[in-house]
This record gives sequence, C-alpha cells and structure tokens, in this order.
Amino acid sequence: MKTTIALDHLRQPFHFATNEIGVSPVSSGARPFARYEIMIAWRYLRAKRADGGVSIMTWISLIGITLAVFALIATMAVRSGFRAELVDTILGANAHVTVYNLPVRTQSGAIDRSIRDYDELAQVLRNHPDVKRAAPLIRSQVMANHQGLNAGLDVYGIQYADLLDLERIAQPESYFGQIQDFEQGIAIGSEVAKSLNVSVGDTIKLISPDGVKTAFGTSPRVKSYQVVYIFSAGRIDIDKTRAYLPFDQAQDYFNRAAAADEIEVLVYDPEDISRIVDELQPLTGPRVQFWTWRNASGSYLRALTVEDNVMLIIMGILVTIATLNITSGLIMLVKNKGRDIGILRTMGLTQAAVLRVFFLCGAFTGIIGTILGVVLGCLFAIYIDPIFSLVNYLSGGGVWDPEIRGIYAVPAQLNAGDVIFSVCLSLGLSFGVTYFPARRAARLNPVEALRYE
Repeated sequence: MKTTIALDHLRQPFHFATNEIGVSPVSSGARPFARYEIMIAWRYLRAKRADGGVSIMTWISLIGITLAVFALIATMAVRSGFRAELVDTILGANAHVTVYNLPVRTQSGAIDRSIRDYDELAQVLRNHPDVKRAAPLIRSQVMANHQGLNAGLDVYGIQYADLLDLERIAQPESYFGQIQDFEQGIAIGSEVAKSLNVSVGDTIKLISPDGVKTAFGTSPRVKSYQVVYIFSAGRIDIDKTRAYLPFDQAQDYFNRAAAADEIEVLVYDPEDISRIVDELQPLTGPRVQFWTWRNASGSYLRALTVEDNVMLIIMGILVTIATLNITSGLIMLVKNKGRDIGILRTMGLTQAAVLRVFFLCGAFTGIIGTILGVVLGCLFAIYIDPIFSLVNYLSGGGVWDPEIRGIYAVPAQLNAGDVIFSVCLSLGLSFGVTYFPARRAARLNPVEALRYE
C-alpha cells in the first residue's frame, strides 16, 4: 500500500485558507468559475494518458466537433446561397406578376386572349404605389436557324425602356455587344448563341409555324434579325431559350397589330406579392388574370424548404454524435482521476467545485472545437469559388454540371443568423452532455476513492 500521495501536477496552483479545521479554497468573488477550477480543468485536459489523462479521446472529441460545426455552417451557407441565387434569377429576369386576359372565342371560332387596351391597363397598374413598372409584352415560341444549326426560342417582344428594368438581362454577369443597340436587332441568351454558333453582328432567322394562311394551307413566317446583344442571366434554362425583340417589331412579326399578349409587372417588394395582387384585382376588371412568381416557382421553393429542413436535422444529428464523444472521454477522465477527486474532496473542495472542474474539462473541448469549426466553415463559404475550382481541376472537370444544377457555380451566402445558430447548437449540446459525467465525479465518495491508496 502506498504511504504517500503526491499530486505533482497540482503542486502550486491554488491557495488555501486554513483558519479553520478543514481547508477550503479562497473564493474569487462572484465569478461562476474560480481561477483554480479553471487551472485544474485545463491541466486535466492536457494530461497524457500515462499521467491518468485521456488526451487521445480529447483530440477525437475536438476533431469531431470541429468537423461537425464546419459541415453545419458550410451546408447552411450553400443552402442559403442556392436559395438566394434562385430567387434572384427568378426576380431579376422574369416578371413578378404577369397579367393575362381570360380567353374568349371569336366569331371565327378561334381562341383570343390578346390585350387590346394594353396601354390603358398598364397605366392602371402603374398607378398603384407598390408597382415599379408595367410593360406590355408580345410572347411566342419560334425556331431560330443559323447556317444549318437550329434552336428553339421563347421570344419576348418588349420596349427598350422596359428591358432595362430587368437587372439580370440589362446588367448580367457577362454579356457581349451593347444593349443600347437593342432596337436595331435581337438580344439572345449566351447558350442560344453557343447552340447557333453566332456572335454579335451575325444574322439569325426566326421561323414561326403560325404564318400566313393561304388556300394551300399555312406557310411559315420567316424573317432575319441581326444579333446585337448576348446576355448571361445566370440560369441555364433562361440563357438557353430566351430572346428579346423590340416591341413594335414583335407585333409585326407575330401579327399582333395594336395588341399585346400579356403585361409584365415588377413591384418594389416581391415578397409581399400576394397583398399587392389582392389590391390590383379590383382595379383591372373581371377578365384579367394574375400569375405571380410564387405561382410559377412556388412548388420548387417549397421543395427546397423541405430539403433545407431535412439537411438541418441531419447536420444537427451529426453535431450531436460529435458532442457525445465528450461524454465518453469525460467518463474515462473521471475514472482515471478518482484518487485525485478523493484527495481534493478531503482537502475541502465541495461537490459543486468538483462538478465545475469536470464540467470545464468538457466545456473546453466544446468551445475550442466550436471556434475551429466556425473558422473553417466561414473560410469555406468565403472562398468557395477557388475551392471548387481546385476540386474541379483535380478531378478533371465536370464536378458542377450547369445542365443539371441550373446555375453555373456553387453559391454560398454566409448569414450571421446561421453562424449564431450553429454556435448555440454546438455549445448547448457540448455543455449538456458534459453535465452528467461531471455530476458523477462530484458525487464520488472520497472514502471509496482512497480506500486502497
């Protein structure tokens, strides 16, 4: 049996008051943790296994929490960036509200939904204080041809001043030509230009099957236009099909004399579109129909919301598993330090003081791992473009396919709320799982701990 008990690593860390029988550590005021408690916890955390520590388990817990917090922040940043990019392209290249006329049957039996009084209707819409602009449009689908290459186009006939209000078209990520030349030709998307192998200054043919009716049937309408502007709106489905013609030329080509197909409305607050539509409907008459950007993309956005929630749950479980490593490491530490706990209790440390010491051991791991994870996650979100460029280079290309993803690059948006949520989740779980092993250490009977010493 040992005759002396030495705690070499606790030789000079704290001071005791010995005014009474039974010593007690000097209080450090109203601080939640005394300095000697922090010091003891830090020394236990750094102690090697040969000295009764669990440094390997500490490192495993630290790395696990770091990677879990990093994954959580990176996932939330990409999720927020993807949603923001999607909404931005929807609102930046499309109408917030599209106004149609309900279809009516003409005397000849044809279905007509054209808007004859489009100037008056557009002015009524513009008078609403929340409406930014209301623009009459001609819209139809045609086939484009250039030197034997063909592509299907969704053609918009629009006035030049109204085209400038579409930020993703007038101020795109990249473009060729000058938008000021719009009234002299046609503007097409970048993927359309690639499909037809054309550049600014080339001429393309537009072929519409709805042409002139003759005694021998309907002959296609064919007309050539010079490409004056090529834009990249940021979404491949837009760049691959979209083209713009001057409004008067579109009226002439599609035989819409003194008529428009629809009115494109932009508002100042697209998120409040439901209220705005409710206020516009009484002003426009019973035949007018409204189609908002939420109607067009609502199902997709709802699917994204469900996916976001599932990913958040999965990442939360990952953080929980990582923090549980603290529990196993702390249980081993309590077991290895049973003799030390008995001596500290004998010297006068209360159960609460012992609980705080071992609580700090787990809390240090959670705090350090959380800080490292936040740093790595923020750096990933900030430098996501060069990171994916490197990954794409090392893998030989094809990591991000715009044809599948719909956008050209991986977006990431770092929000303070997401970072704060990640920090609170990690620290909350780390502190929560630390409490129970620390309480077990505090309740250890010093007599049992020192019986065989």
